[in-house]
Amino acid sequence: MELTLLGTGAPAGLPRPDCPCAACAESLGSDARAATAALVDGTLLLDLTPGAAFAAARAGQSLGGVRQVLLSHPHDGPAVEVPAGLPQPGRVPDGRELALLTGHRVRAVALDAPGTGYAVTGPDGRRLLYLPPGGAPAGLEGGATETYDMVLADVLGRPDGLARLRAVGAVGPTTDVVAVHLDHDVPPGPEVRRRLAAAGARAVPDGTALVVGVYEDVPDVPRRTLVLGGARSGKSVEAERRLEAFPDVLYVATGGSRNGDGEWAARVAAHRERRPGSWRTAETCDLVPLLKDDGPPVLVDCLSLWLTDAMDAVGAWDDAEWADGGERALRTRVRELTEAVRATRRTVVAVSNEVGSGIVPATASGRRYRDELGRLNAAFANECEQVLLVVAGQALVLRG
Repeated sequence: MELTLLGTGAPAGLPRPDCPCAACAESLGSDARAATAALVDGTLLLDLTPGAAFAAARAGQSLGGVRQVLLSHPHDGPAVEVPAGLPQPGRVPDGRELALLTGHRVRAVALDAPGTGYAVTGPDGRRLLYLPPGGAPAGLEGGATETYDMVLADVLGRPDGLARLRAVGAVGPTTDVVAVHLDHDVPPGPEVRRRLAAAGARAVPDGTALVVGVYEDVPDVPRRTLVLGGARSGKSVEAERRLEAFPDVLYVATGGSRNGDGEWAARVAAHRERRPGSWRTAETCDLVPLLKDDGPPVLVDCLSLWLTDAMDAVGAWDDAEWADGGERALRTRVRELTEAVRATRRTVVAVSNEVGSGIVPATASGRRYRDELGRLNAAFANECEQVLLVVAGQALVLRG
């Protein structure tokens, strides 16, 4: 089964008409995208968009053989003109299946938002799932009955939808996940590719022809990632974003609840509101056993507070205790942690503060903490496939 992506952008296209934002200004050449539409084996058109016939011609295709046009979502604005010779567009009721004379079967997938998803099985038995913008499958609690060979979805807009599909086995390690409905919320080019790779997905230019089920170089999600940054740099948001397309994530909060501290409680509440509801939370600094256990992905936020707890435990703030075994005890704890990171089989994303580039602390204990955090960050980063530095909300890849 072969499909040609006549467009890969949001319903308004990219750049959006008359939009002055930076992302739209940069959406040029292969980063410019028409509204998403997919032509399957030249006979099935998923979503009719303005200029579909010209888009097909540019891709070396024709709409002359199309026998079925299916719409996946409500279209705003003026009605799209149906090119001569095309059948009138329609939709399949949720849960119903449409059998085409060409041997394709199309099943309508219920969503949690207005619109319809389409599961297409080709004459060769290959399976494709096409989801509309802003939509994610509903009613998957019973588990998947099939693993798709390819998924076309709003990965950046609804990463939780991809997480749901992974949770029930509908998306597996070899599923080719292609992002469509791309909008101006994420800067085009390298930043889009970086974010999609973290989710195990990819994007292709308009007009690309894809063969469903043929092996593609599916992005390899880094198993260990360290995200560094200063205060309010966006490092926690970046770390959470890297795992939001995966199910059953364990969020490890190393800071505790700090009863009576209203400001801290507000920070904790803001973090919880950002996290997907399917994630679990553990408040602990005992990271080594978690890393030794098998299980779902782990997000540790943050190593800076882990270090504070470890320094408390060994008496590192007192010069005499530090000299009388405290330093050795801390080195042992850091070594145990980094060895656990090296040996872990879990996907791990850890957050830490980058504190060594500012004012030199006025106290000896402050300088000690700064130095030890620098050492911890370097040791942890050495065990990670990817290391990021977040500055002003922008992620710079230092490694990987």
